[in-house]
Amino acid sequence: MTRREPPQRPTAGKIPPRSSNIAQRRAAARGGGRDAYVLRTQEIVRVAASVFKERGFRGTTLNHIADALGTDRATLYYYVGSKEDLFQEIVREAVGVNLATAISIRDGEGTAPEKVRQLIVSVMASYAEFYPVLYVLIQENLDHVAPERDTWAQEMKQVNHDFTDVLIEIIEAGHQDGTLSSAAPAWLQSYGIMGMVGWTNRWFDPNKAPVSAEEIGSTFADMVLGGLLA
Repeated sequence: MTRREPPQRPTAGKIPPRSSNIAQRRAAARGGGRDAYVLRTQEIVRVAASVFKERGFRGTTLNHIADALGTDRATLYYYVGSKEDLFQEIVREAVGVNLATAISIRDGEGTAPEKVRQLIVSVMASYAEFYPVLYVLIQENLDHVAPERDTWAQEMKQVNHDFTDVLIEIIEAGHQDGTLSSAAPAWLQSYGIMGMVGWTNRWFDPNKAPVSAEEIGSTFADMVLGGLLA
């Protein structure tokens, strides 16, 4: 399948574990899957995601996260090795799920317009399910990260590229079978869609919005397909 792409595609490392008794206890607890430890770690991830969203990666410290949790930094080290570890763990699972969902939609049954709709709705649903984790990634400048985070940043860029490629392939299939308008290149139409849903980071909060993420996604799909249907 031939793809016409722009000159440059926009983009949407793991820190070695500490060598300490706390790090060893942390690894043992994770490996054993102790319920209390797992639940507390999940709470830390949720709270940390909100702090990262409010302050950005550079403006957040473990002290900020500890304060939000009502604990201290020393206690937090029992659950996480560093701010970098925590941020990367928060984001990696969410983007992996999103990419797998997009691939499943692309390879599944249905017409190109139906798949575009499914993908838009699924992205919005993921923003709500993982809120505000994916919005943290959207706001992070992956081109300007500390050297020790570069491997992770490159991994995230690749996932973003792969996700966009999946959408491009769906739209190109619609161009080829005549179900979607080819008045503009597939990559341009794809970027427009991702820009629209990504902008929701400025205003969407699943805990406050008067409509659900799925309703927003369906409305966006109606708008997009209103212009894309051949």
